[in-house]
Amino acid sequence: MAPHASDDSTTAQERDELRTGRRRAARYVVPVTVVGVAAATIGLVPALADSGDPDLPQVSAQQLIEKIAKSDVQQLSGTVKVTTDLGLPDVSGLTGGLTSGATGSGDGSAADPSAKLTELATGTHTLRVAADGPDRQKLSILENASEYSLVHNGDDVWGYDSKSNSVYHATTDHATDKGKDNSKAREREQAPQGTPEQLTKEALKAVDKTTSVTVDGTAQVAGRDAYRLVIKPKDAGTTVGEITVAVDAKTGLPLKFTLTPKTGGAAVIDAGFTQVSFAKPAASTFAFTPPKGAKVTEADKGAKGAKGAKGVKGDKAGHSLKDGKGSGSQAGKGTAGDHQGLDGLNVIGDGWDSIASFDTGGQGMTSGSKAEGGQIGGFLDSLGDKVKGKFGSGTVFSTRLVNALITDDGKVYVGAVTKDALVKAADAAK
Repeated sequence: MAPHASDDSTTAQERDELRTGRRRAARYVVPVTVVGVAAATIGLVPALADSGDPDLPQVSAQQLIEKIAKSDVQQLSGTVKVTTDLGLPDVSGLTGGLTSGATGSGDGSAADPSAKLTELATGTHTLRVAADGPDRQKLSILENASEYSLVHNGDDVWGYDSKSNSVYHATTDHATDKGKDNSKAREREQAPQGTPEQLTKEALKAVDKTTSVTVDGTAQVAGRDAYRLVIKPKDAGTTVGEITVAVDAKTGLPLKFTLTPKTGGAAVIDAGFTQVSFAKPAASTFAFTPPKGAKVTEADKGAKGAKGAKGVKGDKAGHSLKDGKGSGSQAGKGTAGDHQGLDGLNVIGDGWDSIASFDTGGQGMTSGSKAEGGQIGGFLDSLGDKVKGKFGSGTVFSTRLVNALITDDGKVYVGAVTKDALVKAADAAK
């Protein structure tokens, strides 16, 4: 029987720039499970059909949550299929063209992870992953007649794009800050943005009185027996319908992460393994030498603003699923009022229907602008829905999960919430 239980020298400035470039590079280190999208999105992986209903001992939701927290998988290899359906157009061709153009002009690299991983934000992708502790991981994105690989080995992070024969190289904090305690940095690298493991941990941060958590049977994922943990927000204003996590019964590692919107239909995020092994990968898996004739771009040069590679762009602040944005470190809980984030970012509220807001400082971002701004504004209006309220007027841009309101005076409200919730937040802030 499947269990069913529930529980509700250089100058100081140059040194800083070098350090910043290396820290940004560390954000793209492949995790103990898999590397995923950054920032930009909240998750990854395939629509995997359950291939059985294994008979496992009953567990409560609390016990299963504790099992996830105690999971410490250090070594694995496998195949991951990623499907992301935010209702956005396929950007893989666009990002490929942008990076290729940058490479041709000497202003960037097609192997830069900040550009390449953006392709995972839409469509379906097959990945190969391998990990051997916090210092050695590898992710390969398999494409038609080409492959992109991201390798972390010790202090080095290498990105290689076979289509353009270009290489991107960066170093992690460990090379810059030798002798310092890097335990926290290493912990962050083990579960970066976009992995089933990290997504699950971020979702669990939202578990409180506004959330229903249950164990809903068992399943098999990638040949492994697993429990099904179901997380359902109770907040009326959120667009998140349900999150289902397949948790490996033996190791406690999340094998699959699926997020469906409140409106129903296909999953927005369906991330999981199709094949996985917990044996130690061969050391040669993580060895990398730039191929002959490859163009190598160094991240440090971009960090210093020199002609050539651009530094890896990373978010200055991440936010949990509960904050209604991309995965990453929590911005913090809202209390009775708003709380201030980096660069003027405010997070309104403290539940699944929380909203991030900031002021771009721009004027006439939509149809209220003049001359060329008016043309741009008209184009933006055509992509969204015009709304009005006490705040004035603006345009709501929608996906199947995340919605954003940009007011005519340049204020932005964004979250995994409904259009009405954004308008109310803008009115309340007026």
